[in-house]
Amino acid sequence: MKVGVIGASGYTGGELLRLLSGHPKFTLNYVAAGSNAGELITNLHPHLTVFTGQRFSQTNADEVNNCDLVFVALPHGELAKLITQIDAQVKIVDLGADFRLSSAKEWEKYYGGVHAGSWLYGLPELVDHKKIAAATQVANPGCYATAIALSIAPALTDIDATDIVVVAASGTTGAGRSAKVNLLGSEVMNNLVSYKFGGVHQHTPEIEQLLNQIAKSDVKISFTPILAPMPRGILATVTAKITNNANLESLRSKYAQYYLGSKFITLLPENQMPMTSAVLGSNNAQIQIAVDTHVNRLVVSTAIDNLGKGAAGQGIQNANLMCGYPEDLGLSAPGVR
Repeated sequence: MKVGVIGASGYTGGELLRLLSGHPKFTLNYVAAGSNAGELITNLHPHLTVFTGQRFSQTNADEVNNCDLVFVALPHGELAKLITQIDAQVKIVDLGADFRLSSAKEWEKYYGGVHAGSWLYGLPELVDHKKIAAATQVANPGCYATAIALSIAPALTDIDATDIVVVAASGTTGAGRSAKVNLLGSEVMNNLVSYKFGGVHQHTPEIEQLLNQIAKSDVKISFTPILAPMPRGILATVTAKITNNANLESLRSKYAQYYLGSKFITLLPENQMPMTSAVLGSNNAQIQIAVDTHVNRLVVSTAIDNLGKGAAGQGIQNANLMCGYPEDLGLSAPGVR
């Protein structure tokens, strides 16, 4: 299949190029980066020596329409400007936010501007594979949203789903590649800081939207993100009040059953904790659960690579399903720790 990547100069775009360069069914025909068009790919992604001598192309709808499948890794609002120029038969996996939310009101609150519409939300462990396979346009989830939704979805019938509390730390690549003072090495090193404090992070509505659909009832989360002094990885801690007689044994059984057969989700043995270094460079997620009996709360710890399962890896997982391939094709590598 002829494949394109739009927005290939960013961190997610670079991870897409790395993974696609070894994919047995996807052939990269088009690598676009509007503001970096004409620049050597290896100038921005020096680890991708397989692209030596190749340059980024301009973002051009005609080139997109020559592809069978495109991955789009643009800032929010940019694909919405381009989508009317793309032929209907081109399969699209959008790694941006433009088509994640079904509510125009929520879009305007968290992103601003005009709501472009919504596509099938593609978190394969929580969404019917048949729906993804039938889709030509899929909205890839956000990185935090992936870690948090995977953490709590199996327990929705056992908790007060209107009071889910999340604290999650992410590496700096989650903020994109634009130069910002707060992301300078001298600012980030030896430092932890909360940001978008007070429940205003833009991934909140997509998490609630997905969990509402699973629970078929109202779900509310309080989410505090933290910037961690590392390039990549997310560690999410999710807690909620247990509302029935569930205990650790029954909850572990439920989680194990929920992710039974999953190619990428691992419920770790008791006393083994998820680590971001253990999933680095992979599409894997590690989960551990506990019950804090002092307050009768479920506590879940989940680690993913924000550029892997949180972005590019999951994008390829969705594309594999859309194109009729095994979901783990080209994604079987373990973490590189």
